[in-house]
Amino acid sequence: MKGKSAETNLDFLQEESEGQLTIDVYQTDEEIVIESTIAGVEPDELDIDISSESVTVRGERHKTETVADENYLYQECYWGKFSRSIILPQEVDPDKAKADFKNGILKIRLPKIAKGKTRKLKIKND
Repeated sequence: MKGKSAETNLDFLQEESEGQLTIDVYQTDEEIVIESTIAGVEPDELDIDISSESVTVRGERHKTETVADENYLYQECYWGKFSRSIILPQEVDPDKAKADFKNGILKIRLPKIAKGKTRKLKIKND
């Protein structure tokens, strides 16, 4: 940002009350898949809410070491509460959703609900 010091940018980041996860969302013929890198959090510390139309992931990263602000050369990692809500482009079945957390990567698989085939209805003339 032009005209702003690095210290001002850090102050702005520290004022944020909640971080936002970065995500990849893609689809196959059968499902919608959400992937996010979530290092530093145990799987049982993640809260994942799934409805037929949206997904919300919440958690918190805890810093294990205290470092004085003046000793930082770069401070880009986010520590604290985070969340991300995603509005899905198609209805999914929350009861059949699956989540996998391996090597710091969360992968949520959401089976699409197959829309019923449409048909033309003829009106009878009595």
